[in-house]
Amino acid sequence: MLPGSPSTPHHSARRRVAYLLVGFIVALTGGLGNALVTVNLPYLQGALGVYPFEIQWLPAVYVMANVSMNLLLVKFRQQYGLRLFTELFLLLYAVATLAHLFVHGLASAIAVRAAHGMSGAALTVLGLYYVLQAFPKEHRLKGVVIGVGFAQLALPLARLFSTDLLEIGEWRGLYFFELGMALLSLGCVLLLKLPPGDRVKAFEKLDFLTFALFAPGVALLCAVLALGRTVWWLEAPWLGYCLAASIVLVSGALLVEHNRARPLLNTRWLATSTIARLALAVVLIRIVQSEASGTVGFLQALGLNNDQMQVLWLVTLAASVLGMLCSALTITPARIPASMVAALAMMAAGALMDAHASNLTRPAQMYVSQFLLAFSGVFILGPVFISGFGAVIAEPRNLISFSLMFSMTQNLGGLLGSAMVGTFQVLREKYHSSQLVEHLTLLDPQVAARIQSGGAALGGTLADPGLRGAQGVASLGAAATREANILAYNDVFLMIALVAIGTIAWMLLHYFWNLFTASKARPMAQNAQTGMAQVSLNNSGSQ
Repeated sequence: MLPGSPSTPHHSARRRVAYLLVGFIVALTGGLGNALVTVNLPYLQGALGVYPFEIQWLPAVYVMANVSMNLLLVKFRQQYGLRLFTELFLLLYAVATLAHLFVHGLASAIAVRAAHGMSGAALTVLGLYYVLQAFPKEHRLKGVVIGVGFAQLALPLARLFSTDLLEIGEWRGLYFFELGMALLSLGCVLLLKLPPGDRVKAFEKLDFLTFALFAPGVALLCAVLALGRTVWWLEAPWLGYCLAASIVLVSGALLVEHNRARPLLNTRWLATSTIARLALAVVLIRIVQSEASGTVGFLQALGLNNDQMQVLWLVTLAASVLGMLCSALTITPARIPASMVAALAMMAAGALMDAHASNLTRPAQMYVSQFLLAFSGVFILGPVFISGFGAVIAEPRNLISFSLMFSMTQNLGGLLGSAMVGTFQVLREKYHSSQLVEHLTLLDPQVAARIQSGGAALGGTLADPGLRGAQGVASLGAAATREANILAYNDVFLMIALVAIGTIAWMLLHYFWNLFTASKARPMAQNAQTGMAQVSLNNSGSQ
């Protein structure tokens, strides 16, 4: 129905299966490379020999390129076709990944992430189009849910087997796998082509002015969100300069678009109450979904590594697949609001279960909560996407605006959620640490005994009583820090549960308000019709 999209002719059953497999490979390639890097940032930091704030540029650059390229991708495929764009950037992605195997440094790693962000913007859409070819017309809504859900399997898969890649080839193992996925996807799209679609002349000169303002503005905003927690928000002046420049650049781009006859971004449509509520809902959902990163941080604070969490990631992967299938089987336009509320309720339940963790908590105690969170996180994505795409079908010229809005809320919402969770955890850890340390005094017999036992454990290696006492104090301090972190993560999980509950309350309030206004409007409409009928009868009688 939209220019730049492939047609949907009848296919044989064998060909439909082939389209589904290629769609899965392409969609997974679009997110798996970034997921492999995201879950192994501490290891890559050591391999690259960089500071913690420098390694945060890798996920930030991916989001910068991904969001910015979505602004031009829709018009590019409308004018030149999605295939040309995908093949070009898949080649760029493969070449950049191959070069990084020989030129190892932060700059080359950033270049690979930028290339992946640009190609990932096309691969996500391309994977969806391939999946849609596998479904007949009556089940195409289910195809949309599955096509969008495939990309969400990248993160649990990356957590599940990235350790094996590191054992095989250290950091090169990650990039060899990433290169292999890029070449496999390139071969698949060359071997099995999408049906042709309509093309129209789409680009205008002012489009590039908008892109020149919008892309650096979004890039600066991504840098602030990704690095703010690491360098700390109020201690790095350049964060303020970047945020101010981002506001100016993005506002300039929106001002240009607001006054255009045929805008690239329809600001008036984006500002409507329906689309604004949808964008806010997606951001809130992404913040709630960041609970998964909090779970990883919590388990790492207990001293667990990825090998000890393999069963947990297997549970989350199974939950994600099940959530995608359940969403596809139950999706109808009438059920979308109920599906979103049910998914948020499961997220809130999972977060509340995690909010009672202790230093004895292990991955086995989090299977149920993480299953609920993973299931609901994938289950809700399809209904959210479809709820906004209906407005695009009604007004196809708003396709670019919707694509950018959905991409920004997904990617920037993820960065914002991680930044909020990390910042809140740091603040609460400092608070709990101060409360715990305040009561640690040598006048307390229990504290003195704990210090003495901590030093006695090193009696075989340290003969000096003074050094043993110092080690006992250090051991007690480490235990206090660990407990403060545990309490902070409990606060984080409780905060996420409250956000989910607040989002449910907001959605229900809006739903009942619509019912109330509709019930008030119905008698008024009936009275108006009755009045018009009475006037018509009186007029006929007088004649």
